[in-house]
Amino acid sequence: MAKVKIGVMGCAAIAKRSIIPAIKYLSNEFELVAVSSRTKEKATLMANEFGCAAVVGYENLLKQEVDAVYIPLPTGLHDEWVNRALAAGKHVYVEKSIAFTFESTRKMVENARSHNVALMEGYMFLYHTQHQQVKKILQADEIGEVRSFRSAFGFPPLAKDNFRYDNEIGGGVVFDAAGYTIRAVHHFLGNDLEVVSSSLSFDPNHKTHLFGDALLKSKSGLGAHVSFGFDNFYQNYYEFWGSKGKLTAERAFTPGPDFQPALILENNKGRQQILAEKCNHFVGTMQEFNRIINLSGERNVHYNQIIAQSRALDQIIKLA
Repeated sequence: MAKVKIGVMGCAAIAKRSIIPAIKYLSNEFELVAVSSRTKEKATLMANEFGCAAVVGYENLLKQEVDAVYIPLPTGLHDEWVNRALAAGKHVYVEKSIAFTFESTRKMVENARSHNVALMEGYMFLYHTQHQQVKKILQADEIGEVRSFRSAFGFPPLAKDNFRYDNEIGGGVVFDAAGYTIRAVHHFLGNDLEVVSSSLSFDPNHKTHLFGDALLKSKSGLGAHVSFGFDNFYQNYYEFWGSKGKLTAERAFTPGPDFQPALILENNKGRQQILAEKCNHFVGTMQEFNRIINLSGERNVHYNQIIAQSRALDQIIKLA
């Protein structure tokens, strides 16, 4: 596959800590051309650290000789910059959540299709090998037919100035923690599950939603229950309850590269802990981005995933 020239739009912590190191690690697949910021100081500091050009102004990054851009900007800025990047013919990997509304998401996907470029949303946990192990266990009929799916992702209060509390730039639990649980539902059970009920708790001090729940169901009647929160005891799992057993991924969404997550299998054979391999899912997600850039026929899967994800988050908000 051809090496992809990539630029980074913004100097977010996740770019510095995780995605740019993954890009640099994949030196046969990517060439980091430039990083951009609204200020010269930030762009220069990051560019010097990672050995690339510093570009002042996001619009100037789109004028560079890059094939793709990584956009770690807050959700509130995506509508402008994702669409401008797509219109410039750049492949786009954008941090979740991709947009505030389903209508905005649909326009982005239409834009990507019309300009024949890849569009991928940053749910990197999907590219951890533990989830492949989960699918193999399910296919081996270790828990029988799946009867129910549950997932929870939530954590104690964040710093008061954390951007996740700022609705203007895409804050709130729906566009952050809830997104992981919904994406897990679709990944394992399919994109056709619809949100049928939801609840959200609005905090007047932060002026955003802090925690909530949602129930989804498929056309066949299979149900999924997800819970999420910014003001909770820490939870980070999904579980399948089947006709013959149960399977739980205990550290589903945020295992570090050096962490070995555990899968818990319970059936008539007893309770078994299965240690998954260590895996850098940031590397995995960038490998997938390179793949869909080079294989245009594979992009439609991501377009459909993005649409299903955004529709579900929209339904959670409207039904609450």
